[in-house]
Amino acid sequence: MAITAMPHPPPLLIKQEQLFPIREVSRLTGVNPVTLRAWERRYGLIQPARTESGHRLYSMTDIERVQSILGWIGRGVAVSKVGRILAKISEVQASPSIIEDESVQADYVQWQTQIKAALNHFDDVELGRIYGQVFSTYSLTVVFQHILMPLWIQLLQQHDLFGETSEWVMLDGFLRTRVLQRLFLLRGTQPLRVVVSAIDGQCRKLELLLAALYMGSVQVGIRLLALGQPFDELTLVCEKIKPHALVLFSNQSPTPDFIRRLNRLAMGLDCRLMLAGDSADLAQESLVGSSIGCIGSEGGLMQQRLQQFLAGTLDT
Repeated sequence: MAITAMPHPPPLLIKQEQLFPIREVSRLTGVNPVTLRAWERRYGLIQPARTESGHRLYSMTDIERVQSILGWIGRGVAVSKVGRILAKISEVQASPSIIEDESVQADYVQWQTQIKAALNHFDDVELGRIYGQVFSTYSLTVVFQHILMPLWIQLLQQHDLFGETSEWVMLDGFLRTRVLQRLFLLRGTQPLRVVVSAIDGQCRKLELLLAALYMGSVQVGIRLLALGQPFDELTLVCEKIKPHALVLFSNQSPTPDFIRRLNRLAMGLDCRLMLAGDSADLAQESLVGSSIGCIGSEGGLMQQRLQQFLAGTLDT
């Protein structure tokens, strides 16, 4: 009997790691190709493979690294510092909070020192230049919450030296102008309309403008009411504008009478009512079980809670 040789099994195919072109990485991460190339060339943060023709190909590890970079930038780390942080994490598996304290706080102080020097010389051109540099390094909420507003508060509270009041006035006017410009650029045809109003006498103009800027987005259009808006006429204003929500902003501690007024206002509105600012954090327990939402005072959190509240996914 002839022996038939068994066929050799097909060779095992080695599964190669999937690689992605730069346009796909941009779509997956939201980082534009120009920035991805800059992170590679200028900072050495990513090392993609190359085709024979020189086109970049990114692995899943590269994409995860891009997402990690975005995370650190979102927490306030300058992109020039991210490489050192990632290397340190890889080497010693250090705690991100410790690294952030070590590398970021010194940067904040350095920027504040430069801004203070420009204010000391009343140099608006230099102030504008530094402002632009800070925004090219950090996100909007980081710039205002960790660099500009702490300095603004410091100058507001300290009037020991002759000229410090004028420095605060200069910084306050400069920032109000810049925030108004950003708010104007946000105005469009957003599907959701939100009216923002301050409780009279309970915040300064810049604080109200910043709250409106934090809450605005491509989905949410902000209509800002002027300081001095009568509380008792808010129902009338909302009847005319017909917003999806009214957000009241205050930085003062809420009194029992204020809580009662809020609840009466909520009953007379045809839209949702929310409280923002330091008052929202302080009043949260007092408003449990009411229809009033508290969206806090942190920039990114305010926008997130506002959108969740409008979508009906945030408990009051």
